[in-house]
Amino acid sequence: MSDFKDLNVLKELIQRRIDELLNRIEGAERVRIVYAVESGSRAWGFPSTDSDWDVRFVYVRPIDWYLSIQNRRDVLEFPIDDGLDASGWDLRKALQLFAKSNPPLLEWLRSPLIYREALSTAKRLRELFAHFFSPRSCMHHYLHMAEGNYREYLQRDTVWLKKYFYVLRPVLACCWIERHGSMPPMEFTELMDDQLPSHLREPVAGLLARKRAGDELEEGPRLLQINDFLEAKIEHFRDSLARVPTGPRPDFAILDLVFRDCIVEAWGVRPTAD
Repeated sequence: MSDFKDLNVLKELIQRRIDELLNRIEGAERVRIVYAVESGSRAWGFPSTDSDWDVRFVYVRPIDWYLSIQNRRDVLEFPIDDGLDASGWDLRKALQLFAKSNPPLLEWLRSPLIYREALSTAKRLRELFAHFFSPRSCMHHYLHMAEGNYREYLQRDTVWLKKYFYVLRPVLACCWIERHGSMPPMEFTELMDDQLPSHLREPVAGLLARKRAGDELEEGPRLLQINDFLEAKIEHFRDSLARVPTGPRPDFAILDLVFRDCIVEAWGVRPTAD
């Protein structure tokens, strides 16, 4: 019971620190944070005990900021502060990426750890998923991630064991897209239960339990069964990517309406549509 209480206290403390950070960003940058979530290993379900808190957010500025001929920076990034790693995208940038079925943004919208959802914007985007989801675009992203991490970390005789998760997850995401034709879930265990072959579940579950318990999973010999599976799947998706459906053509008029409505909700001023 004591451990449970300690965990709840920690969660409340982190939420309070994140709220304070988001409030400071709103005041200093004169923005309204529309949506803020956890991204990365904590949202995927395989954090280490010392993992940073990867806070990602979408923000909207006052209307005058958008009515300028200048090209202005549409990203906010901040140094890591005592374990809090915060960065965010301007709403217009986020909507442009949503139209392209950008997987990191789609993951934010499905994160199990939501720190702030101030307006209706995120809910409306979730409702539009099916109208903008591109299986090919998302599979390309996850395949590229798997190829890069496999090449960088898992091809030597001795490998950094925790990096298996950073190849397994995108490979299983590709498997999910191929089978279901939809955006993969954030949680690694859901992907594992749905897509990982039965003969690999015990060794992968063992690695996961060690990582969650605080084992740093540093260097060790390659896990040949897992490597064989990853290599075969990466080769398969390289060959099949061109045959994956591209998805519907984006309807920018819908996203223009979401953009205008968000400005109204945030600032009470409606831009004039053409």
